[in-house]
Amino acid sequence: MQKRPFFVSHFAEFLLVFLLALSCAMAAFSAGGFILDLRQIGFNVFSTAQNGVNAVTSAVKNSVNAVKELSKLHKEYDILVKKLEDYEYMQRTNTEIRKENARLKEQLEFSQSLDNKNYAANIISRGTDNLYTSFVINKGSRHGIRKNMPVLAIQNGSFGIVGKVVMVGYTTSQIMPLFDFNCMISARIQNTRDIGLVSGNGSESLPLDMDYIKRRVIDELHFGDVIVTSGENENYPADIPIGTISSIRVLDYDTSIAIELTPIIDFSRLETVIVVDQGKPNDNMKGEGGDD
Repeated sequence: MQKRPFFVSHFAEFLLVFLLALSCAMAAFSAGGFILDLRQIGFNVFSTAQNGVNAVTSAVKNSVNAVKELSKLHKEYDILVKKLEDYEYMQRTNTEIRKENARLKEQLEFSQSLDNKNYAANIISRGTDNLYTSFVINKGSRHGIRKNMPVLAIQNGSFGIVGKVVMVGYTTSQIMPLFDFNCMISARIQNTRDIGLVSGNGSESLPLDMDYIKRRVIDELHFGDVIVTSGENENYPADIPIGTISSIRVLDYDTSIAIELTPIIDFSRLETVIVVDQGKPNDNMKGEGGDD
């Protein structure tokens, strides 16, 4: 006997289950429960999607704000850097102004202390070769400068001889400095008052020579002793410092000793000088009858 298929043999049971399921569905629709479930599902899906969109939007907004804030910080940083540079420049400028004022005050006071009329001038150029060295200053015949006038300077509280005027133009003059080969000055050892002759060696980096000092005074000399102008022949004012003793050598073939000097003035840093007119009194001299 042929066996029936499972579905055919149990058709009645399947039909019953189907009818029960259909009855439940119809009941649910009629009660509105199924609709409520769909609304809930839709709400959940929508709210989840909305949260995701809000999160993405917030992240993008925060990123944009961060970029804006970073750009703002960069601008503020650049402004602060510029202000700092300006401040540092002002500090340097103020420092230079204070130094310049101190130099000018020092020079003015020295100028007023001299017995003779004098002219302050700036060095505007330097000419150097193996045979001749010179400075050019911004004062000439128009200002009262004449040939052979002595030139002095004050530097860091010390004053000394620079040289003399050898050529005069209308608005400029040429100075032969102390270290030039052709510059020779009658000088004295300040403490012993012995007289000799000081000459240059052609370079500001080389010492000066002092000759014609007798051997007999060697025991009275010391390194650092000051050499000053003698004032003889009226070429230079008397007792103006020239240099200090840096070396003393005994010459076997001579009765005199060879002395080397370090100049009082540092020519490599020299910027301003004072030209002295020994033929005229200083109307601006400090002291009795002068301006304080």
